[in-house]
Amino acid sequence: MSHVDLMAGPPPTHLPEDPAAVELDQGAAPMEVVRRHPESPFAWAALAELAVEEGADDVTVYAYSRVGYHRSLDMLRRSGWKGNGPVPWEHEPNRGFLRALALLAKSAQAIGEDGEWDRCSTFLRDSSPAAYDALLT
Repeated sequence: MSHVDLMAGPPPTHLPEDPAAVELDQGAAPMEVVRRHPESPFAWAALAELAVEEGADDVTVYAYSRVGYHRSLDMLRRSGWKGNGPVPWEHEPNRGFLRALALLAKSAQAIGEDGEWDRCSTFLRDSSPAAYDALLT
């Protein structure tokens, strides 16, 4: 008889491959990728990152990253995530979610939404310490 380790916590969540990531890697413009794949966390995170690079205001970055975050939550739930547990940075398809979450944290801090900064940065660290280190430190 096998025993389940109840102290181990939930298993890691691994999101499926995101076709938008391939298009972005091939150089497609984030705005066009969002139009083709509005459900994609990768596309929204890339659009938020482009907004940062282009010097857009923090509210625009916040809006793009919030959409990416919410699209991510939908995908996480469809992948069996129950609201907590690891979402490893090492699994490439998880990076759209983790990047959107980090951008949401940073842009929340930039517009003075300290509670959102705290929630999002803690959520990122709890989901993936490696992502937290790569994206917020």
